[in-house]
Amino acid sequence: MVAFIGAAAFNGVRATSTQVCRATSTVSMAQSKAVPFLPQPANLDGSMAGDVGFDPLGFSNMFDVKFLREAELKHGRICMLAALGWLVQEFYTFPFYPGAPKLATDAHDFFVQLGSLNQILIFASFFEIVAGVPGILQTMQGSGREPGYFAFDPLKLAKDDNSKYALSEVKNGRLAMIAVGGFVHQAWLTKMPVIEQLTNGKFLP
Repeated sequence: MVAFIGAAAFNGVRATSTQVCRATSTVSMAQSKAVPFLPQPANLDGSMAGDVGFDPLGFSNMFDVKFLREAELKHGRICMLAALGWLVQEFYTFPFYPGAPKLATDAHDFFVQLGSLNQILIFASFFEIVAGVPGILQTMQGSGREPGYFAFDPLKLAKDDNSKYALSEVKNGRLAMIAVGGFVHQAWLTKMPVIEQLTNGKFLP
């Protein structure tokens, strides 16, 4: 009888241990939703808008996720403005810049020599020092400030539910970053603005 109870207890412990090992293995081997053949990044838990576990280079293991989200939102916002400006300047340029090239990559060099981009660099640096650096410090120190939050919502779009617009901003910002990268390279390769290139069907140099 004692031998039977002992064997049953041993088998129960062994079964329980096996179940725990399997459960632990399942948790540790959870796959990323964005990249199914890679493991789920440990620090990306899906709590942030647009977080689908995409971190193939492992940046979230090296840097604080809040710092990375602040950087992502800033670059996304800049690129959304840049994508719009890139297309608009193809059809309209300010009259007080005579002789400015139509191609944006050439215009960059033109305005660097003119000094206009130096002014933009100074203004952007000033804004970053006055608002950007204090903002990220507050976030990293646990003040409750959300990454990228500057209380800028003149149209009151997010006064009731911010989650919808937060997700839209992240998605459109990511798309804009890819788009601007494509704009730059196609301008280098084809020497044509975006709309002109599309209307002429010239997709290769």
